[in-house]
Amino acid sequence: MQNSSTSDEQACTQRHSAITYADLPLSCPPRDERVWDAHPRVYLPIEDVGKLLCPYCGTEYVLTDFKPKEIE
Repeated sequence: MQNSSTSDEQACTQRHSAITYADLPLSCPPRDERVWDAHPRVYLPIEDVGKLLCPYCGTEYVLTDFKPKEIE
């Protein structure tokens, strides 16, 4: 996951994050960020849509290698 935060920054302040299938399952705040000053961790089903916003902080997540599922 591309993440530019450092340990001194407040969690969940990044407004855009590019992820890949290797980063799934997607949670906000991400697993590698501190959470004591953030919203509750939520898991986001990005693999179904390819792009979505966190309902708490508004961070936009984009699945860069998204391939829509074919409807049978």
